[in-house]
Amino acid sequence: MSNKDKNEVETTGHSWDGIEEYNNPLPRWWLWTFYLCIVWAIGYSIAYPAWPLVKGATTGLLGYSTRAEVAADIQSFDDMNAAVEAELAAADITQIEPNSPLYDYATNAGAAVFRANCSQCHGSGAAGNVGYPNLLDNDWLWGGSIDEIAYTIKHGIRNETDDAHYSEMPRFGADELLEPEQIDQVVEFVLQISGSEFDTTLSSQGAVVFEENCSSCHAEDGTGDRDQGAPNLADAIWLYGGDRETIHETVTNARFGVMPAWGKRLSEAEVNAAAIYVHTRGGGE
Repeated sequence: MSNKDKNEVETTGHSWDGIEEYNNPLPRWWLWTFYLCIVWAIGYSIAYPAWPLVKGATTGLLGYSTRAEVAADIQSFDDMNAAVEAELAAADITQIEPNSPLYDYATNAGAAVFRANCSQCHGSGAAGNVGYPNLLDNDWLWGGSIDEIAYTIKHGIRNETDDAHYSEMPRFGADELLEPEQIDQVVEFVLQISGSEFDTTLSSQGAVVFEENCSSCHAEDGTGDRDQGAPNLADAIWLYGGDRETIHETVTNARFGVMPAWGKRLSEAEVNAAAIYVHTRGGGE
């Protein structure tokens, strides 16, 4: 037997199409590392939360919880801010002096509340989206004073609570309250008072339709009524759009936007803080 045959590594005995597998053992350092990892994993699963159960997971002998750590951190900050939070909750927000420590705290806290709860609809910069009001201008549906904003945040609009702002625009087309030609006419009148291009003949006829059907909410001159949540139609600010097709859709099928009653989810201090923050974004009435 040659030296080559003596040094040849034994095979496992397996053969695939004539190809045999050498029986080379794993390096001892690798095996010991592998065994140590198994021991460490068993120890970790016993000491720390690891195995999922039907309701939760094993808690581990050490009782460690990242959720508990986060909760403790949140509680520590709540404790530090407890005094100023209580002061903000009890304050008359119409009387808080701008640039005072309480006002500055409320503005920063309100920004955090807004980002967490309001930005999904009104945008991260509060500029709004289609169907969600822009809070940076001075065009308000239910009033833009700081106490009116607080009420809107707390009780919401057209939701299931009793104190929510509520109004409902008739579906003039869907419920056949107006004939199709009357809708065309009033749309042209709205385009006229808002400063857009319009059909003169239809608009003059639409003025009569508007007076008889729309002026009770939107006022005779179309400037709206905040107490009813009826928007101003005489400016260039639109919630759903001011082009001919969109206005036609609004008159035909109406709109019915809903805002949650945040007072059920936020504390009094958080509502006040959000109101102060939103008030600084808008017209500052």
